[in-house]
Amino acid sequence: MIHSMRIPSRSPILAVAALFCLSVGLVSAASAQEARPVPPAKAHAAASRQAEKATIPALLVSDIHFDPFHDPARARELAAAPVSRWRSILSAPPSADQQQAFAQLQQTCHAKGVDTPFSLLHSSLQAMKTRLPNARFMTVSGDLIAHAFTCRYATLFPSAAPGDYEAFVVKTMAFVMDEIRASFPEMPVYVALGNNDSGCGDYQLTAGSDFLAQAGKVVAEGLSLSQKEGAVKKFGKEFGEGGYYSFTMAEPMRDTRLIVVNDLFLSPRYSNCAGHPDPAPATEQMKWLESELKQARASGQRVWLMGHIPPGIDPYSTISKFKNVCGGEQPVMFLSSDKMADLMVEYADTMRLGIFGHTHMDEMRLLEPEGKDAQAADKRMTAVKMVPSISPVDGNNPSFTVARVNPSAATLEDYDVIAASNQTGVGATWTTEYNYAQTYRETQFSASAEKELIEEFKADPAAKKAVSEAYLRDYFVSNMGRELSMFWPQYACALDKRTAKGYASCVCPAAK
Repeated sequence: MIHSMRIPSRSPILAVAALFCLSVGLVSAASAQEARPVPPAKAHAAASRQAEKATIPALLVSDIHFDPFHDPARARELAAAPVSRWRSILSAPPSADQQQAFAQLQQTCHAKGVDTPFSLLHSSLQAMKTRLPNARFMTVSGDLIAHAFTCRYATLFPSAAPGDYEAFVVKTMAFVMDEIRASFPEMPVYVALGNNDSGCGDYQLTAGSDFLAQAGKVVAEGLSLSQKEGAVKKFGKEFGEGGYYSFTMAEPMRDTRLIVVNDLFLSPRYSNCAGHPDPAPATEQMKWLESELKQARASGQRVWLMGHIPPGIDPYSTISKFKNVCGGEQPVMFLSSDKMADLMVEYADTMRLGIFGHTHMDEMRLLEPEGKDAQAADKRMTAVKMVPSISPVDGNNPSFTVARVNPSAATLEDYDVIAASNQTGVGATWTTEYNYAQTYRETQFSASAEKELIEEFKADPAAKKAVSEAYLRDYFVSNMGRELSMFWPQYACALDKRTAKGYASCVCPAAK
């Protein structure tokens, strides 16, 4: 932060500055008529170069996990009220037994932490608006609603009629979106569905369901869709079929196609609402994704791809489950196939950024060719930004990301992670956790920059260098990431090894 410095009025610095300004003014006035006009072509070229360097502010948000059951006594009032009244209901003083009733609900549903109450949702949006009132767009990479939503609802509404649960989920999602729009009325809000954003249960969803049709209406209200391009009809069809969509991002982003996937269908834990595995939705979605990428390449568009669950290795689960990767055990994968990552590498020439969430941590990933295609890594790489959570359910402090985006090149130039001072939002102050460019000495969040950083991490197995210490410090927002240092080499391998075979070759060099 640069503080203003007060200079005494008699300062010789001011005197020199005044003489300098005066002399410049006199010279400028004397030579004004002699100055040759800049040729239009050169002026246009200069303006174009300046525009190419310009950035716009944007917000990256993930894993809000809003909990309308934080005051259990309010649940029935919320269920009976229209979404327009929810804010007044949730803003009222807590019920007399709120703490005891919520503790009991947590115990009944075996909750391991506390998600986002209204106080935190409100505080986070106020902080975003205060810090970035001119944000040009927001990405929300999944999980609008709280964990254990099904259990919470069933506990408080034991006699609910069929369909009531789905209606309450949709209302909760609509409320979160309404709160975002109230803070940023004219700003496009691009939303991906997470594994919790379902009308029948965590990791459960049926393709082509009524829930997707209703949730699509909620998501569409935050978008700038053009009737002329048929974008509204296209969005309705795609989202209604599988909760995914694609369209050209609003100005000032230029020729940038945003592809939003619903990668719940790709999770190993996925089942439809009847509780049965169903590979068809994932297969259809990957066909759709490949088609969208082909169209973007053919039309010369740049691509941002956003989802919730990232591709590649889940290092936390692999380590915590003591997977003996060097002994032949498979690491835990985030997704059930490598198809999405393969496409992101194949079309890396048009892909500028991948955005995901899910882990609640502030992370990066690099997708590049592996095995026999590894020699082409410098030509086909995609940088992935994993956005930390608003929800403090894992003990982390809530956070959001303030990004600076080059709209002409569709590149993420820099960002700040903004974190809350507490986990409730009550009386919280929001300050900068870190700045990417200052911390990592990189001029852009790009595939080449990530490759350079990851190589530094791997060359520092004891995590003693400043760059490794910075990542460990900020990975778990609130400076608890040092616990990861014991497994730093294994974690670093997961940053750029997206397949089980590639990860094993990194973790176990003798296996190469």
